[in-house]
Amino acid sequence: MANLINLEQVSKSFGIKPLLQSVSLGVHVGERIGVVGLNGGGKTTMLEVLSGLEAPDSGRVSRVGGLRMAVVTQRGILPSGSSVGDVVLGPLGVADHEWAGDARIRSILAGIGIDNLGLDVNVDELSGGERRRVALAAALVQDLDLLVLDEPTNHLDVEGVQWLAEHLVSRRSALVVVTHDRWFLDTVANRTWEVVGGKVESYEGGYGDWIFARAERARQADAAEDRRRNLARKELAWLRRGPPARTSKPRYRVEAAEALIADVPPPRDSVALASFAQRRLGKVVIELEDARLDTPDGRVLVNDLTWRLAPGERIGLVGVNGSGKTTVLRALAGEIEPSSGRRVQGQTVRVGWLRQELDDLPTDMRVLEAVRDVAERITLGNKEISAGQLAERLGFAPARQRTPVGDLSGGERRRLQLTRVLMAEPNVLLLDEPTNDLDIDTLQQLEDLLDGWAGTMVVISHDRYLIERICDSTWALFGDGKLTNLPGGIEEYLRRRSSMGGDGAPSVASAAGSAPAPKRTRDGAADRAARKELARLERAVEKLDDRERKLHTKLAEAATDPDKLQVFDAELKQVVAEKEAIEEQWMELAAELD
Repeated sequence: MANLINLEQVSKSFGIKPLLQSVSLGVHVGERIGVVGLNGGGKTTMLEVLSGLEAPDSGRVSRVGGLRMAVVTQRGILPSGSSVGDVVLGPLGVADHEWAGDARIRSILAGIGIDNLGLDVNVDELSGGERRRVALAAALVQDLDLLVLDEPTNHLDVEGVQWLAEHLVSRRSALVVVTHDRWFLDTVANRTWEVVGGKVESYEGGYGDWIFARAERARQADAAEDRRRNLARKELAWLRRGPPARTSKPRYRVEAAEALIADVPPPRDSVALASFAQRRLGKVVIELEDARLDTPDGRVLVNDLTWRLAPGERIGLVGVNGSGKTTVLRALAGEIEPSSGRRVQGQTVRVGWLRQELDDLPTDMRVLEAVRDVAERITLGNKEISAGQLAERLGFAPARQRTPVGDLSGGERRRLQLTRVLMAEPNVLLLDEPTNDLDIDTLQQLEDLLDGWAGTMVVISHDRYLIERICDSTWALFGDGKLTNLPGGIEEYLRRRSSMGGDGAPSVASAAGSAPAPKRTRDGAADRAARKELARLERAVEKLDDRERKLHTKLAEAATDPDKLQVFDAELKQVVAEKEAIEEQWMELAAELD
């Protein structure tokens, strides 16, 4: 494939900190690349050098002639005094009736939410998140060879993230995107770049492939280090004893993907944690009884709501922007009173609330002082850890713990805010968009901490990976004044939203389709045939499972052979797709039998 952009031995530093050191890489036609790495590790710098916004200190950046490229950064800079329509549609140079008749442009404006903002609104009146969406829409409506995006899912709700992922996958243009949204990365990327230690490591596939490949590389590095130590010990023994003893060379076999996780326990023991949480919390946690919650302008968000949080319950709360999620969290925290009804809190409840705002940090302290200001030591699960250890687990190296809070970046302030919340040892956690500004490694550390945390938790997040990973149930606000439980999780939420009109009410077609269909009668022969077909589908799934396991083994064995990896990966995707199709047939047939 032809290269659109090449970096050759590129280096870039800010101050004394080298962010890129002799990096060589290229972006191919049609390639979709996800960029990951620690906050401050050089992801945005690499993106800016790649797109020409920053010049490298050394090395060469070459681009194909006539390259059509758009770059959307986190800065959200828009031409002052312009309208939304000028920014989004102006570069296209088309009349209103032309773009209005283009289904592709209309779908982009609707998917990003520009139609809700209005094309005549002055961009100077927009919030930071709205400006980001306008800049993103202006890039998406163009016909491009390369799209470069820095954290595009920030300020998008779950539906917006899904729409953007589907849109980017359907485009023919190449893509380079920095993201911490793991579901989005897994859906969009067919290659992952990890910016680490001044280098850019390249991996085939999205988030899941990257995690496995990184674990495999780490395991091979550990094995190499073990062999080096063994050789050193043997060398020392030979020096002491004289003639070397006859020894066989160590043999090493690359294990399959299942072997990598064979001895990893489940993320958490939900029964034990729930039992421990009940001992800490008692029977009453937080309850809203017959509550009504309104916006400041009098709009009813929820009405006649009775919601009782149970000890150890882990809840994900989803809904479109403006549906009232944060207001519900504020009511649970006791910061606002319901317009009617009442809030009840158990006597032993200690609430830890992570707000979206960063205005509760002591900017006159250093990081470690700000953590110790809450507590010196805490117990998480069955382990006791110090303030410094918790800060280190959430991304503050010992040297960084001496940094004044006022000098921290937005992402670091978010991590500090989270550390302080956990240091207070709450038994009820209310987390409002905890993934904002957190890199993937910090997210993994946070999830690991929460796995062993015994208490009740309510999480608002547009990061569906996080919701599915740490929550046991999902609830949604659909704008109908009710709080709805979703047994099917995020997938059910998206299905319901797709069947609703713009005002949150079910569309005419879906309302008609939701009427219970008359049951079909089945005779005994049809029943037996259906069960026979079920058994056949189950056998087919088992065979595909076996093929999938073997392909994982082949992928592990070919970890250093890109050609084989590509062949096995393509075959694996085909097997997985075939298995999913058969499983769907099985579920439909089982539903008919039920």
